[in-house]
Amino acid sequence: MLNKTKVIVTIGPATQEKEQIKRLMMNGMDVVRLNMSHASYNFCTDIIEKVNELNKELGLSVATMLDLMGPEVRTGKFTNGQAYFRKGDKVQIYMDEVLGDSTKFSVSYSDLIKEVGFNSILKVKDGKMMFEVIDMKEDSLICEALTDGMIDDHQSVTVEGVSLHLPRMSKKDETDIVFAHKMNVDFVALSYVSSQEDVLAASDILIRLKNDHIGLISKIEKEEAIDHLNEIIRASDGIMVARGDLGADIPLERIPGVQKKIIERCHKAGIVSIVATELLSSMERQASPTGAEVSDVANAVLDGADAVMLSNETTIGKFPIETLNMMERIINSAEKDIDYLEFLEKKEESDTDITGMISHSVAQCAGRLKCCAIIAPTMSGYTARKMSNCRPRCPIIAVSPNEATVKSLQLHFAVNPVLIDEIPDFDKIIEVSKKVTFDLISTSPGDKIIITGGYPFDKIKSTNFMKIEEL
Repeated sequence: MLNKTKVIVTIGPATQEKEQIKRLMMNGMDVVRLNMSHASYNFCTDIIEKVNELNKELGLSVATMLDLMGPEVRTGKFTNGQAYFRKGDKVQIYMDEVLGDSTKFSVSYSDLIKEVGFNSILKVKDGKMMFEVIDMKEDSLICEALTDGMIDDHQSVTVEGVSLHLPRMSKKDETDIVFAHKMNVDFVALSYVSSQEDVLAASDILIRLKNDHIGLISKIEKEEAIDHLNEIIRASDGIMVARGDLGADIPLERIPGVQKKIIERCHKAGIVSIVATELLSSMERQASPTGAEVSDVANAVLDGADAVMLSNETTIGKFPIETLNMMERIINSAEKDIDYLEFLEKKEESDTDITGMISHSVAQCAGRLKCCAIIAPTMSGYTARKMSNCRPRCPIIAVSPNEATVKSLQLHFAVNPVLIDEIPDFDKIIEVSKKVTFDLISTSPGDKIIITGGYPFDKIKSTNFMKIEEL
């Protein structure tokens, strides 16, 4: 089953064993995500090495993503890792590190006390817990809990209606990007992006490292980012709609409309769009989702998202494999109802270069001829990315001898990247294309494929041909 919408799976305590990772890879996981707000370098190194070993063992090319902590405020540690607060409780929030309990906790940003005032509302854990500032001391805020709930170690903290003066790039984020480079990670997700400059700061580090492989994914978690969305898109390789933290910064009822707008603008710009947070959150505790969650995932697919992401469902949830299987089933069903023609017509307006025009023609022909696959021999992945953006009905099989290229394509809608030994001459590539199609797709005599790319393969950087072959 070659679903077109990709699935990012976050690895945590529930899924860190090699056998669990193997099961996830065999059940449709396209990208492994490691959350640097919680994961240590030792943990990340262990997981990345396991993924690399399993890729070779299983003949797959699952990619890796590091999600940076970002310039954010987080709670400190609690006794036993968490504490419960009741509505009306008086809670002391310290600027210096203390071990938290149900009466107090600390935050990671010492200047927070200078940037809030009386009656400011602090939102913790994506806004699930809220505290109102009722008094101030020299080293702490005295707050009243406005909600009941549990807070765990290192939960995010935001202030309603206040844009905190946090640094653009923290020292930890800089170090984490260098670590990503050393570990040959494929994607880095940038948290709390506010403007194009935040993305360029990360890009500058990669330039200094001479790394032109890592894709930068900007997470939209603040209203400020929505205001600067177009410029952030221009500087990024992809956009993640991080609905948890975004819901703590804007009214929840705005999120569906914002999500649709972001996906549409990413599609128009030709970059990846990802929908994240609480897609199947009930499956952290039970083996089946709610109807609302199924609709939520399906709507992300129907809107044209390139990828969806699982977080707590697979880091601490009781049913990680079942959750992934359910995600794949919902995607498979929803993709049958995508209006592919509408997406294709939208791209016709914006793609005016040669590769774009050929990609549009290939997608159109593939639909009319009911082709079972589009084969894109590629060195850089350019043709496959352009084809993906045309949203063809059939899968795109991108064959490349470059492992970095293969992994870089794992987030792109409909692209199934396959690592081959070499891209041979034109006649041989037709033979290779047919073999790869037979390996991946159930075919019948008379089925058609379209082969498209740039020839000569190792010299031409743009798409210049399409060829229809009957199997």
